[in-house]
Amino acid sequence: MSKAFLVFLFAFSVLPSLASDFGVTGLIDTPTARMSADGTLTTTAAIQSRTNSYAITYQVTPWLEGTFRYTGFNEFFYWDRNYEAKVRLWQEQDYLPQVAVGIRDLVGTGVWGSEYVVASKVVGDFDFTLGLGWGRLAGNGDINNPLIQLSDRFSTRDTDVGLGGELSSGAFFSGKKAGFFGGAAYQFDSLPVSLMLEYNPDQYDWEFGNGGLRPKSPWSAAVKWQALPGVSLSLSRQHEQEWGIELSAALDTKSLPPRRPAPTFTSSLDMAPQDLPPQLNAQDWYDTLLYDVERSGLLLLEASIERSSSTAILVMGNDQYPVWADAIAKMAVLADLHLPSAVNTFRIIAEEAGHRVQTLQMRRPSLAYGQSRQLVERQISVLPGRSLASPQRKTSFFQKKVFFDVGVGTRLQLFDPDDPARYQLYTKIGASLALPKAWTLTGAYGVDITNNFDESSRISGGSALTPVRSDVVKYLTEGDTGLDSLYFEKRGSAYKGIHYRVFGGVLEEMYSGFGGEVLYQPFQSRLAYGLSANWVRQRDYDKSFKHLDYQTATAFASVYWASPFYNFDVAVHAGKYLAKDVGATLEVRRTFNNGWMVGLWATMTDVSAEDFGEGSFDKGMFFKIPFDGLFGGNARGSYGARVRPIQRDGGQRLEDFSGNIWWDIRGARYDAFSDLKNRMVP
Repeated sequence: MSKAFLVFLFAFSVLPSLASDFGVTGLIDTPTARMSADGTLTTTAAIQSRTNSYAITYQVTPWLEGTFRYTGFNEFFYWDRNYEAKVRLWQEQDYLPQVAVGIRDLVGTGVWGSEYVVASKVVGDFDFTLGLGWGRLAGNGDINNPLIQLSDRFSTRDTDVGLGGELSSGAFFSGKKAGFFGGAAYQFDSLPVSLMLEYNPDQYDWEFGNGGLRPKSPWSAAVKWQALPGVSLSLSRQHEQEWGIELSAALDTKSLPPRRPAPTFTSSLDMAPQDLPPQLNAQDWYDTLLYDVERSGLLLLEASIERSSSTAILVMGNDQYPVWADAIAKMAVLADLHLPSAVNTFRIIAEEAGHRVQTLQMRRPSLAYGQSRQLVERQISVLPGRSLASPQRKTSFFQKKVFFDVGVGTRLQLFDPDDPARYQLYTKIGASLALPKAWTLTGAYGVDITNNFDESSRISGGSALTPVRSDVVKYLTEGDTGLDSLYFEKRGSAYKGIHYRVFGGVLEEMYSGFGGEVLYQPFQSRLAYGLSANWVRQRDYDKSFKHLDYQTATAFASVYWASPFYNFDVAVHAGKYLAKDVGATLEVRRTFNNGWMVGLWATMTDVSAEDFGEGSFDKGMFFKIPFDGLFGGNARGSYGARVRPIQRDGGQRLEDFSGNIWWDIRGARYDAFSDLKNRMVP
């Protein structure tokens, strides 16, 4: 785990960590019926003499918890990937415990295969847990499997999961026996410390069969210290034979950031003309507004005043404010300060990622003085985005200007079976040149500082498909220093909710080519529709301008749904992939107005599990973590990453160039404004 990521965790940890060594909310190794607060993201590292385990857990809804876990066995060399899901059936009441049901190793190799029903009840400072488990959590068994009474299929437990990565439904809640597990946690009133005692009947049959040891005792004990808000450290003595330590950090992904003001400055209206930049006219409202807007972290792109309706139309961009509603509020304050007194209505058009997304209409703030906030909120309307055919004023001095970005970056390749993490530390030099007619030239060059990719013994392929992605290690070794990207792009919005982008050049580390995307987002609709297509050629491994022989075309038709449930967004992309396989990708992300995105995706194509190779089909997790607050001020930057259990060639796309507009404009979507009108009141 990088130092920067640790700093991030400590900066944003705000919730108590309830994670067990398995990542799921629990005691030491066993689950409880407890859940974290909705939207909590928890990372866990648990180190024992027997295993090293790393987990990411997300509280998907108030009643659903999901965990991805990666475990290495120290008694013999093996790394295992698996998922766990736990569903709360009902909450604790006066005389009833909280009850949950869960499946461990839901999609994986079956190494940790077990299912459970578990109940937890608070009595004073104690939290007691009792569960009934199947599979590994049954141990040697205490009772006959009660589900056999429903069907004989539950009497035999199928542990053959083939290549792994598929739903192991043949084993769920099956086996001749079921067993009890449980324990208790005691929370001190005046100390950030809790004590835990656990009974875990797991006999470690799989480890024993591979040369490991069986546990001496089913009993384990631990002490957990909440070192910081959201950060906990545990020390455990497990099965009377080994010590373990666990570090976990919990982050709240759903709360809106505090509404922080822009840096204070002296308004251009209070400055002497000689103190203004020479290209600005101190008597021109547009020039002075432009000057103050840019110092506030906003962009003023175009403007017009409709004399007949006393309405000012302003097209704005947002560089710094993590919540668009806050950016609109700031623009309204500055426009109120600079616009002619004859204007009484503002129409502020939000341009996000080059697309005119929404129009916010409001009464001039100074004219609403003395009115209640509720009345002012009701006067704010969200209208369709629009383009100005002939804007009276347009900002053009940013064109032909080069913007540089130099920093230190990292590349991570996780879940290599030979090593859980390969890494590179490099200097990234990025540049962006704004050109006329909304074109941009964007590029990035990476200079290696240090990496350990050359230690990997993994070879490309691993399936019957052309190695379109699995030879990534060659790019990370032979091209540890080289050109990452250099391409032209144009984005824009056409009539009535149609957004587009076209691009061409060196698109990413592995492919050059050209293509485009169109998105139709009807106003106020939760559904949107898109088309994207690319022609690409595979780059040489040294990341120069040379290419390999492989070339192909990809194309996708996409449908998007902004669901009304818990901020879940769903996308389905159907089409042709890089390895020329045909199929569909399902993306489910929980997205928030604060910039967080957490989600899963899975791709099924016409490639069989055998031809695909280990993992059976492409799947993984997606994270987008905003930087807001990390540096003590407003920031719209973020870190986005896709995490795959294993890299194969089936179901592979150009991730940043195949159906991305809808996600790019998520922060300025209709519901993001309509739900946050209170934050748009200056």
